[in-house]
Amino acid sequence: MEEIIGSTAVFFILISAAFGVMWLCPRLPAHHRDDETNTIVRLIANIFAIMTSLVFGLMINSSKATYETIDRNVHSYATQIILLDRSLRTYGLGAVQARQSLKDYLAAAIDAPERANQAPGSRSAEQRLATIGDHLAMLQPTDGYHLSLVTDAQRQYRQIVEQRWSLVEQSEGIIPTPLVVMLIAWLTLIFASFGYRAPFNPVIAGMFVVSAGLMAASIYLVLDMDVPFAGAIQISDAPLKRALVQLEL
Repeated sequence: MEEIIGSTAVFFILISAAFGVMWLCPRLPAHHRDDETNTIVRLIANIFAIMTSLVFGLMINSSKATYETIDRNVHSYATQIILLDRSLRTYGLGAVQARQSLKDYLAAAIDAPERANQAPGSRSAEQRLATIGDHLAMLQPTDGYHLSLVTDAQRQYRQIVEQRWSLVEQSEGIIPTPLVVMLIAWLTLIFASFGYRAPFNPVIAGMFVVSAGLMAASIYLVLDMDVPFAGAIQISDAPLKRALVQLEL
């Protein structure tokens, strides 16, 4: 929701800058509208256009890297859950309750992903995860083979807990707000320079509106990708669903 509000605000800021300068320019004194002034305005706009493209490219790369990293972590998370289930299944009847708790936890994680920091039901899923640890602690292996299975299961459980909290911490995004504000300020200056001495006609007005809309949409997509568990672009829960199918075999 914040990304939508922010991108909408960017759209209105950009078209306001373009149309505002377009309306103001004819009302300026003549020496503020001469060719020398127009040349300097264009040069300054070109400088900020280059800086904007570089910064925006860095933001895209940052969001893409964040998205890909978390996607890999989700796949690893699902794999660790399957491995823990295999260890518990090999252990035998004594681990039935632990396996059922693991299934309940995974189902809750899919329905209300606790990996998203503010997802509903995350506390319930966290409690289910703690229940698995309680069941593992109550296992009483009778021989060295079952003891090794319990040791492996406890190690895998700790890895799952660590990965869960790692995903929670990664869900907030890493693009700093001041950088986004600076980018918007540069874009505002660029659109204002476009409106300087621009003729007012439907073609120019339409181009300003379309360009501002596309820029706002681009910023929205970058910011939305930087928060991979909310918005239009989200990390797929398919690995967790496949893991749940394996647990139910």
